[in-house]
Amino acid sequence: MTRTNEKIYIHELIDVIGHNRARYMHHMTANWCPIGRAERNQLCFGVWATVGSTGAWPQVVNLWELAGWNGLADNFEHELVGGGAQDPSLAEWWSVAADLRRGGFDRIVVPEPWSPTVDELTDAGARGAVYAHELVRLPVGRSRGFLDALAVSGRAAVESLGLQCVGAFRVAMSTDTEAIVIWAIPTLAVWADFERAWDDGTLAPWRSVLDALEARVHRTLMVDAPLAPMRTGRQPEVTDRRPLSEIGP
Repeated sequence: MTRTNEKIYIHELIDVIGHNRARYMHHMTANWCPIGRAERNQLCFGVWATVGSTGAWPQVVNLWELAGWNGLADNFEHELVGGGAQDPSLAEWWSVAADLRRGGFDRIVVPEPWSPTVDELTDAGARGAVYAHELVRLPVGRSRGFLDALAVSGRAAVESLGLQCVGAFRVAMSTDTEAIVIWAIPTLAVWADFERAWDDGTLAPWRSVLDALEARVHRTLMVDAPLAPMRTGRQPEVTDRRPLSEIGP
């Protein structure tokens, strides 16, 4: 029987203020994740720091897993009960977070049927020393074609180099112009070989497919937070909390 991932995800790019990236990631995982899971059935798929030399900095990438569109609607209903369009039970959390971040950009994303859930990944022991985050921009209506091609040939081509596709998503609430792919990479040496493969012809067949689709791939490197599920094998718990003053920059 073919497995189908029926979850919906919130993908966030967060702009961190100054030397607060480690503190923000801890505040997100230890102080928010247990609340989100208890009150909204919202699971942490991942919290990552962007490696600055490969993209925007200082930046954090968050990915949240919810129980389908109805689960996302329930999440928004919970979020919007306050007069300021913010959950009043999180007033203290928001106050602290305001000193750690300046804003961000969120996307609602839909997984490919074969894209694993976070529980499936942690149960299987999936983990990367680093992760590649690909934001793929395409002409109107072509994101589905890109994801189909990824399933047919791109995934196998990349995974033959030692990477593992841990997420493949279509960006919703748009005209099918964006997709997001996340790869777990076991070592930086494997990552270096992967990047070299784009130039030495190893990935030429997949690159030809991307060119035919007019896909513009922006790839950044990430490392997951100390309490991220694929690093620890579990969801963050209340017992993981520590004062932010104890968290280094």
